Amino acid sequence: MPAAPPSRPGGSIPSRLLQPVLLLAVMWAARIMDDLLPYDANRELGIQSWAWEGLDGILVSPVLHGSWAHLGANTVPFLALGVLVALDGAGRFWGVTAVIAVFGGLGVWLVSPPGTITVGASGLVFGYFGYLLVRAFVAPSLGHGILYALLAIGVAAVYGTSMLAGIIDAGAGVSWQAHLFGGIGGAYAAVLLRPRRIRRAPAPPG
Repeated sequence: MPAAPPSRPGGSIPSRLLQPVLLLAVMWAARIMDDLLPYDANRELGIQSWAWEGLDGILVSPVLHGSWAHLGANTVPFLALGVLVALDGAGRFWGVTAVIAVFGGLGVWLVSPPGTITVGASGLVFGYFGYLLVRAFVAPSLGHGILYALLAIGVAAVYGTSMLAGIIDAGAGVSWQAHLFGGIGGAYAAVLLRPRRIRRAPAPPG
């Protein structure tokens, strides 16, 4: 009986690409429920700066959005960058997402004016951008490094200007704190979760 082919670490390509789609589906479902239910999820579950009860929003707020326009503006960049991150593996995608959410959420909670409520996936979008830019420098091999460098150049060419504007000139009602700390969190995730280089034992003397 032939042996089953070894499973790929991180899952098959379709299963990897499915991960950001699933998270995006949760965001859309949350937006629908917010319209249907008499419950202000954004106020109750968003990050409320400088309030202890607002800390629980760190992990929940990325799937919440203030309006359909807010969700629509985040959908395409989230899916595009999320898919690129997910190519590294399903587990890595969720690990990177968790690091960005926690790091970025804590930054928002600490730096935003007291009482400010922050929701939305833009912190994840900026985090994925930061992850992809730094990933090239922590690749396990030269070939992977070149590949991720080319990927980072392409991402920067498409999103770089708008990402920079989202931090420097975010506009009224837009959290530059989420953008800035999300991006830093993504860069940190690239270093924290980088693949370890395998050291080969020296060959025995012949």
